[in-house]
Amino acid sequence: MSASTFLQVRGLAKRYAAAAAPVFEDVAFTIGRGEFVCVIGHSGCGKTTILNILAGLDAATAGEVVMDGREISGPSLDRGVVFQGHALMPWLTVRRNIAFAVKSRWPDWPRSRIDAHCQKYIDLVRLTGNEDRRPSALSGGMKQRVGIARAFAIQPKMLLLDEPFGALDALTRGAIQEELVAICAGTQQTVFMITHDVDEAILLADKILLMTNGPKARVAEIVVNTLPRARSRHDVHHHPHYYRIRNHLVDFLVHRSKLLQEGRAEVAANEESPRVVMPGLAEGDEAPAAPRPALLKQIK
Repeated sequence: MSASTFLQVRGLAKRYAAAAAPVFEDVAFTIGRGEFVCVIGHSGCGKTTILNILAGLDAATAGEVVMDGREISGPSLDRGVVFQGHALMPWLTVRRNIAFAVKSRWPDWPRSRIDAHCQKYIDLVRLTGNEDRRPSALSGGMKQRVGIARAFAIQPKMLLLDEPFGALDALTRGAIQEELVAICAGTQQTVFMITHDVDEAILLADKILLMTNGPKARVAEIVVNTLPRARSRHDVHHHPHYYRIRNHLVDFLVHRSKLLQEGRAEVAANEESPRVVMPGLAEGDEAPAAPRPALLKQIK
């Protein structure tokens, strides 16, 4: 693992019965510290299973995952997880839902310090004034903000997002996407996110992993997002790279993923090393110097 590599996945496979075909196999990729990586693929290719393995909530049949020099073997507060369902405790207020996680992370902290720490992340996701409301009094978007604040509040080394905005309406989804862009820019958080939304991936990600269809799914391509930071959903589509990247992703989902599954498309010689592509670059364009510049200082 190189000095710049934060997470490395090697030869990952998962099967649920000895005689069954694996859901995915030979999955391999790396994530650099501070990178935002999205994974896209059709249902059944094992995206959520991969995320659960990274979270330590599931075990792989084969392969290994090494994060920050240590192999992942179970759950840890070094990894924060946000699911599509907010998973809040309905009897606790916004502050107490976040405080529960913070207390687990720092059990020796006094109540005053926990409350001050929680308030910082409540403010970060723009929920100031809602500290004492319970989930039943919050909208769907507000509940997801609490989940995001709770995940960030434990200051994980890596954030894992499983389609966290999938159930939200378009306006709420767009607003939280932009907040996530700002938060990740400010904290330089390392993120692994599952999404079915091509536009969401282009807005958020530094790299996009494209998975073939299951069973025996694998990462076929790693698409480098060459759109400059910072991005806004209101103007990102004006950049000349945008439609080149979008068309490449859509073509994979509609055509090439099926051809790969049927064995009628070109396959890389080494399946453990997916092809890295930069579809946003036209002939003569220069590759970006770095996928994610340090935009803001880390939040203390």
